[in-house]
Amino acid sequence: MKLIVHGQQAYGKSVLEAILDKAVDEVVAVYCAPDKEGRPLDPLKEFALERGLPVHQPESYKNPEVWEQLAGHNADLCVMAYVLLFVPEEALNVPKYGSIQYHPSLLPWHKGPSSINWPIIMGKSKTGLSIFWPDNGLDTGPILLQKEVDIGPDDTLGSLYFDSLFPLGVDAMLESIELVRDGTAPKLVQDPNAGSYEGWCRKEDVRIDWSKPGDEVYDLIRGANPQPGAWTTFNGNEVKIYDSRKADGSGEPGTVLSIDAQGMLVATGDSGAIRVMKARADAGKLAAAEYASAAGLAVGSKLGT
Repeated sequence: MKLIVHGQQAYGKSVLEAILDKAVDEVVAVYCAPDKEGRPLDPLKEFALERGLPVHQPESYKNPEVWEQLAGHNADLCVMAYVLLFVPEEALNVPKYGSIQYHPSLLPWHKGPSSINWPIIMGKSKTGLSIFWPDNGLDTGPILLQKEVDIGPDDTLGSLYFDSLFPLGVDAMLESIELVRDGTAPKLVQDPNAGSYEGWCRKEDVRIDWSKPGDEVYDLIRGANPQPGAWTTFNGNEVKIYDSRKADGSGEPGTVLSIDAQGMLVATGDSGAIRVMKARADAGKLAAAEYASAAGLAVGSKLGT
């Protein structure tokens, strides 16, 4: 088939690279996000140019001129690998077989842009990925295939994505293209009343409430690691909490129980504790003991103040 690859960043590049390495289908064009002033080239764009592929970067896909440009490629399928701009059906349906898209959750659960963060924050033990046929809704189109992934007890946003959802997603894209090529790709309609939608996981969503049970605090920290970064305060100054573990310990919530080479033990609201190993404040990202020393934080100090 003749393919358009539409995406960005490392995942988009990896999907394009896998398609080219397989050498079954022809990539006739690459679409990616517009350049940002002062920022390096998108890895997908850079790789596509190295391979001599035409690259297009529309500001919007609601423009009929963009639809005409898409039609000029005479593509059979558009493969959407990490696309944040809204693409209307007028553009999605231009290729002969339409468009397929990657989403890192088991649709209809966790529709929306932060679909890896929220299952971890909610304490779920499973998530997955979906390849679906996008429509004018947000992650609401028919399902082509899905892959389930376990969320380990210490998984973070970063580990879940890079160790599981990223590589499995590249393979799932190749499998989906093959199903479309063979004429056996399903279109399983999603129940509009099922599942969930969550918006962006933002800074205001991940402020740590040390009075919450230890499990909830830990899930929040790891679901926001590395982005947007769960945070607390000390003497009115913000500090982001990254690598951590659940631990034994008890005290008034937010109180620092110990500081040593292993980290900083902080009490939570259910006679439990969190061992903070990495933190970031004005001095940058530091081991927790280094942060404590720099911030003047000692055993008995209280976070969240």
